[in-house]
Amino acid sequence: MATADGATPQVSAFYNTFPYPPDPLQDGPPPGYNWRWCYATAYSHCTGRAPEPHHPLRILDAGCGSGVSTDYLVHLNPGSQVTALDISSTALAVAKERLGRSGGAEGVHFHCLSLVDAPSLGRFQLINSVGVLHHMAEPARGLAALAEALADGGILHLFLYADGGRWEIHRAQHALQLLGVPADGAGVDFARQLIDQLPEQNSIRRRHHQRWALDTNGDAAFADMYLHPQETSYNLERLFQLVEGCGLEFLGFSNPQVWALHTLLQGEALERAQALPQEQQWQLMEALNTEISHFEFFLGKAPLPQHTWSDDGDLLAATAQVNPCLWGWPGLQLLGPDLEPVNLTPGELNLLQSIDAAPDQPLQHMADPVEPGDQASLKEVVRSLWRRRLVLLRPPVG
Repeated sequence: MATADGATPQVSAFYNTFPYPPDPLQDGPPPGYNWRWCYATAYSHCTGRAPEPHHPLRILDAGCGSGVSTDYLVHLNPGSQVTALDISSTALAVAKERLGRSGGAEGVHFHCLSLVDAPSLGRFQLINSVGVLHHMAEPARGLAALAEALADGGILHLFLYADGGRWEIHRAQHALQLLGVPADGAGVDFARQLIDQLPEQNSIRRRHHQRWALDTNGDAAFADMYLHPQETSYNLERLFQLVEGCGLEFLGFSNPQVWALHTLLQGEALERAQALPQEQQWQLMEALNTEISHFEFFLGKAPLPQHTWSDDGDLLAATAQVNPCLWGWPGLQLLGPDLEPVNLTPGELNLLQSIDAAPDQPLQHMADPVEPGDQASLKEVVRSLWRRRLVLLRPPVG
């Protein structure tokens, strides 16, 4: 194993003691889905269109830990070539067992390497790196390595801690460091007792039990939150400074509902907020939403042409596919990509079934889903389905 980052020895030892994530092993594919780990859906979210086919599609799970994300990447991207790296040999052993039991081990290549060494493994259309850069001594160096490993036209999904929603975690971490609490089983027991023995009105204790107790029920999760030897968190300003130097384009947050102004504001305040530039809108939400404990977002490497499907001719010449991350398909009542309730009209269901049966057929050859008394045209229905991310659209070849 190459020691390519200053924090690698300590972080590797930590995760050898506490393999993470601590999700239980099970036989068969993982439950549900996360659309951010489905290349077609994630690419469409970033660009407005489905990606061109890649044979094989190459995916990198950079900092795979115990293999939870790797398992989803394999099962949500059939036929892809998945590479997974991590600095913890213990976590990798769990990941290999997880993929073996789920039926996804074939075609997965595991490497005990630092994220800094990712470019040595080739170039990838999709890179997933969740909860890794903020545990490096040099996050910018790690991001530069991921940018180098990303293929032209590729997308990178990242997850980094945010200052605002972790204030009580930071205070507890500092207190435990001052007390010299070790990152082992005895240290976890001591830290739990410390938090529980604080006065009931203490904000750290109250916030832990209201917000984090369920997430940290297991020792590995608790240690990862409160006893980690290396951690950095960001505000939006520092986040964009980090991204600015890597040569990739910021494509947007992968949890956009968290940044939606209408979830917190109304009336004149909402009108004023909507008049702000996009980055200031995000800063406003960061200031007002005290629950933002992490940033999750996509970066991309050019070329990444954007599609809005405003031209009728382009729309009708396109082909479509049903979003593979829908729960309950086919049916009139579904759960969408973010597990939100979706109610389809009979016409929408008929069109989606036609698309599902003939994904290579241009939309202009599809039967119009208009029903008696319904004035919606094929174009309007398709655009509605696309805006709700129920279909992915692809321009014709050439």
